[in-house]
Amino acid sequence: MLTETLKKLFNRDLTKLKSEIESYQNEANLWRIDRDIANSAGNLCLHLIGNLNTYIGATLGGTNYIRNRKLEFSLKDIPKQELIKMIEATITVVSESLNQVSSEQMDGEYPILVFEEKTSTEFFLVHLTTHLTYHLGQINYHRRLLDA
Repeated sequence: MLTETLKKLFNRDLTKLKSEIESYQNEANLWRIDRDIANSAGNLCLHLIGNLNTYIGATLGGTNYIRNRKLEFSLKDIPKQELIKMIEATITVVSESLNQVSSEQMDGEYPILVFEEKTSTEFFLVHLTTHLTYHLGQINYHRRLLDA
């Protein structure tokens, strides 16, 4: 079933996100930007946490998460250990929320309009996996460039 595949992918990539954040040798470098690198790894991490807690946790899982997208890109210098705890909490929220999604919900329309046109929940969840992977790659590149 797609739900189990999605849970495995989200768990794999959020665990990799945690590993990337843990791998920064100099914690201050999590928040560095340089030349054409507009977003720090810390801010991309916050963005992913906000995104998944909003679109999976709150929308599908019924959590009380309230997103402040602007802060995802403006907050700075959050300790590495706090980011790691936030990632770990997100792993739990994503898994528990996906456990609640029925086959009918998966095939049905995603509850909120995110793009210009309506999508199925299935389509939107697959989109969220690729969004996570895209930013995970950016964080890996950021770490290798700016934390050397």
